Amino acid sequence: MPLQKLQFKPGVNRDQTNYTNEGGWYECDKIRFRSGYPQKMGGWLRFGTITLKGICRQMFNWITSFSDNLLALGTSKKVYLEGGGFLTDITPIRVTFTSPATNNCFDTISGTTLVNVNIVGHGATAGSFVTFSGVVGPIGGIPQVQFNAEFEITSVTDADNFKITVTTAATSSTTGGGTAIVAAFQINIGNDISAIGYGWGAGGWGRGAWGSGALTPVVDTQRDWFFNNFDNDLAMNIRNGAIYYWTYDNTFSTRATLLSATTVGGIAPADVPSEATQILVSQNDKHLLAFGATPYGGGQFDPLLIRWSTQDQPNVWTPLVTNSAGFLRVSRGSQIVCAIATRQEILVYTEGTLSSLQFLGTTDVFGLQELSDNISILSPRCVATVNNTAYWMGHDKFYAYGGRVETLPCTLRNHVFTNLNYEQADQIICGTNEGWNEIWWFYPTADSDVNDAYVIYNHLEKIWYYGTISRTAWSDSSLREYPQAVGGYAIYDHERGTNDDVLPMVSNIASSDFDLVDGDQFILTKRIIPDINFQGSTASAPEVTMYIRPRNFPGNAYSNSESGAVIETPVDIYTEQIFMRARARQMAIEVESNDLGVQWQLGSPRLDGRPDGKR
Repeated sequence: MPLQKLQFKPGVNRDQTNYTNEGGWYECDKIRFRSGYPQKMGGWLRFGTITLKGICRQMFNWITSFSDNLLALGTSKKVYLEGGGFLTDITPIRVTFTSPATNNCFDTISGTTLVNVNIVGHGATAGSFVTFSGVVGPIGGIPQVQFNAEFEITSVTDADNFKITVTTAATSSTTGGGTAIVAAFQINIGNDISAIGYGWGAGGWGRGAWGSGALTPVVDTQRDWFFNNFDNDLAMNIRNGAIYYWTYDNTFSTRATLLSATTVGGIAPADVPSEATQILVSQNDKHLLAFGATPYGGGQFDPLLIRWSTQDQPNVWTPLVTNSAGFLRVSRGSQIVCAIATRQEILVYTEGTLSSLQFLGTTDVFGLQELSDNISILSPRCVATVNNTAYWMGHDKFYAYGGRVETLPCTLRNHVFTNLNYEQADQIICGTNEGWNEIWWFYPTADSDVNDAYVIYNHLEKIWYYGTISRTAWSDSSLREYPQAVGGYAIYDHERGTNDDVLPMVSNIASSDFDLVDGDQFILTKRIIPDINFQGSTASAPEVTMYIRPRNFPGNAYSNSESGAVIETPVDIYTEQIFMRARARQMAIEVESNDLGVQWQLGSPRLDGRPDGKR
């Protein structure tokens, strides 16, 4: 029997059984397809030595007219700006206390590094941050320099007292600090992940009737930030929270402030919504929009209300005949989940509808048209746009909108949606990797409370593949050399190198079972001619491991009996052929690498085998 070329369909299919998917790929991790052939995906390397505080959920990159290439990062604890590899904390200040409220507010405790701080009505929560200045000392043997610093609040005793931790243990218990102390409290931190609770202490006060929180489950959502640049400045908001504004300062010495208290271009703020689900700048016409907002004139938060500022003035929201500020309301749904800008429209998602918001240029300013009333969307960040087409993850399928809403065919639908932690669906993020024509979704699997897996759609080749990586935020900006992502508390450059930072990246792909003759007959395989290249490797002697896995029936384990054995062999650039002896009705192949500096692509291996009877 002549050598037979093994060619498999591109993409990975887990929605069919292994044997039904004959001629395709069935399992993979950290691989991608290029021109239909699988290869190890690009590696990642830590971006500098930056360490973030809190879990980052949002990254936004823009460039100013002064050529500052800035990256905004919103975490559960902080808001940062990164530029030139340096990190600046621009977290808004919630309140500042001065004398006499702060006079001699420090109480040391002999023999410990814990210090009690007495400020009446401080309003802080454990884990939030406060910065002290103007402290004189030493206090209880602790040098004053240890007090004039930023602290993460260790614990909160009551409404008037909290504790911080210094470096040096006190030598005595005393009170002090002086009468010129300034205590600047940053906005209180949010949740790292969403949590469901019952009772009076759980969730959003003021959103329902008195007593409704006692019997109804309430979700305390994770801290989510939304960013958008307004020219050189940065507008931002906490999901279902306040709107803030950072005014460009080339010294980067200022913090973001409440938009309702910010003068922009010499004009005072007016009627800024006190709460918004998401802000977004309509860049073509320079309006700042709030999707889900408190109404004009005040009142209860309306999760379906869309408001916008007057043109070119992000802090003026009073609707007048002499300006373009205004509002309208989504007619169906219970809340706006998110909004995303495309070329000619802004797509507005509720939990069950999709609408198009378009700038009209008339006295109505914006118009809203419903596109679909039968969709779903899993999270505020599970949507991305490519070439004016929006792709997003619904409750049990993937969607695309490029003029009309369509279900996106997916060969991994069952694999993803039957192994997803829906209670942590808010964590799901979507981003593009345009260098490889890919759309990535990171999601938490059923046994995980954090994003630990991904699924990729290659929109050019229209194929899917999947794997495991932990990422909480993603940015694929044309202004940066590499796509960037946050994992843990670090920023990573993706598609940089071949490794998992400084560790080897484990990548593999396995085929579905195949037979070379009638599936009722055995195959006696004597050798395989691999077809693997190692272009892009930095290792001096790169190699992969190839497995040949025989078995007789789809329900069997891969064989280790005398009729045939799993063949495991290294393959390098000099490997011409692999001699072996495997006898079975069907087989599968797998390629794996787990060494530093290895990059590989699989071509079309050839198998030397012959029919060997039916028994």
